[in-house]
Amino acid sequence: MENQTTIDHFDIMAFSNSANNRSLLFSVYLIIYLTGLLGNIVIVLCVIIDVRLHKPLYIFLTNLSAVDVMFTSATLPKLMDILLTGNNTISFVQCFTQMFLFMFAACTEDMLLSYMAYDRYVAICKPLYYHLIMNRRNYISVLISIWMLTFGNALFLTLTIYQINICLSNKIQHFFCEMKSFDRILCANIKLHLILFTELSFGFFPFLLCLTSYIKIISVILRIPSTTGRKKAFSTCTSHLTVLGMFYGSGLCMYLKPPPEHVEEQDLVFSTLFSAVIPMLNPIIYSLRNEEVKSALRKIVTLKYRSRKL
Repeated sequence: MENQTTIDHFDIMAFSNSANNRSLLFSVYLIIYLTGLLGNIVIVLCVIIDVRLHKPLYIFLTNLSAVDVMFTSATLPKLMDILLTGNNTISFVQCFTQMFLFMFAACTEDMLLSYMAYDRYVAICKPLYYHLIMNRRNYISVLISIWMLTFGNALFLTLTIYQINICLSNKIQHFFCEMKSFDRILCANIKLHLILFTELSFGFFPFLLCLTSYIKIISVILRIPSTTGRKKAFSTCTSHLTVLGMFYGSGLCMYLKPPPEHVEEQDLVFSTLFSAVIPMLNPIIYSLRNEEVKSALRKIVTLKYRSRKL
């Protein structure tokens, strides 16, 4: 294939004009990466260690944290290497591996968030049937299906883009190998637009499930007679709603506007928010606004403190 014989690397151009700020940018992205990595690992450990968190919502939260680790690890280490060394090249194989991991993580997070919304819908709107609907067999089957479906989708899209000839340039106007950034360098732009449409359609149905679930949840909460009851019911959804708002808000800003002629600051902001900041904030949001997670954190800290004293 032409793209394999004429191009063996790509140039990441997003921060090519930021030589004076590379040390600062490296420090910022390093903090974001380490904070997100530590926070998500802590969430996974909390759910594994504390048996009180062995519930469907927290099992899905554990998977979400694992996806967030993959999200940031797919993009930020290479970016930090570029900022640290000034070498902005990435090999052909590394680029498409990065693209696959990013799409895999994005699609998996999208579907996990949608099913977490459905979990809240069942818990609030059908509480008597919750343990029947969200039993262990059902949610494990859903998790396996989500991971298999998103893996296949990401692999299919990556291989499809891989087969399109790259004839215009090897310069990627982004800070990682993201699907939309190939719009300006592929020969068959129409085919890429079809792929982008397919990917957006794939993400539309989880969004529709989230929207439908929360419309029904809000309608049920508004019918609760007491103010205290309404606040208590809504408090169980605030963390998830916050994450949903950030994820879909930044994702829409990334993909539902036409590709720019040049790299713009807002593109880097939305991309950083979507692929780095949100995965970093997810464990913070869930731990700060969830009493069960905070209790598990205190339990782990107390056990470590006691073990040190012994």
